[in-house]
Amino acid sequence: MTPVAYESENGIARITLCERERGNPLTQAMVDALLRAVRRARADDAHIVVLSGAGRAFSFGGDVAAFAAAEDTEQVVDDLAEGLHRVISELHRMDAIVVSVVQGVAAGAGLALAAAADLVIAGSSANFTLAYTKIGFSPDGGSSLLTATIGLHPALRLALLNPALSAREAQALGLVAEVHLDEDLASGAERLIAQLRSGSRAAQVAAKRLMREAATPNAEAALRREALSIRARAASPDGREGVAAFLEKRAPHFPSSP
Repeated sequence: MTPVAYESENGIARITLCERERGNPLTQAMVDALLRAVRRARADDAHIVVLSGAGRAFSFGGDVAAFAAAEDTEQVVDDLAEGLHRVISELHRMDAIVVSVVQGVAAGAGLALAAAADLVIAGSSANFTLAYTKIGFSPDGGSSLLTATIGLHPALRLALLNPALSAREAQALGLVAEVHLDEDLASGAERLIAQLRSGSRAAQVAAKRLMREAATPNAEAALRREALSIRARAASPDGREGVAAFLEKRAPHFPSSP
């Protein structure tokens, strides 16, 4: 079964993360399939791209077990980061308006992927957390670009303290545009799509380009810095201890901490 499903009809491309039993982890196979789907949406000249996750979660983020099992963790993390950053860049640059529909958990790179959309809507039980520093990693997947969305100090709180934001808290910060009851999330997404379809596509494309360039004029450079940083953190003693502690379900004892 493909890790990502793609459907396109009437100018709407729907991209769904499909490893529901595992919480849609962003494995290399998932990221590669996601990149193909995003590029297919661009080739199909989609007006709107809807990004969602099947099952109980949008995405738990990176596959920590795969990091632990890798012979060369640094290379695995670097390859994954580079692939995810290509996805993020494509979403930012494409003319289509991207809508992410978040139910359940959006953690780590899953949060960054959801936030790469132009509009984020969430179910009432959704929650958002970065969690990178919990395992000794630095933020990745465009997480540093959150400073343009929610401001420096709220972004630092997310990165340093790793709170799990409720959907309403994420909305208050400006990360989430709309919150719906879980059972109404699908219908809320369809209403938002209909609203976008009723507007001028040319004007929407122009607005997206202008506002993204104004908010993050150096986005590509920021993504590159993230990739270099997380690669180094993954290979560090703190990174190795963080991954081991996560898998062993215990508190980490980071060598760099007193």
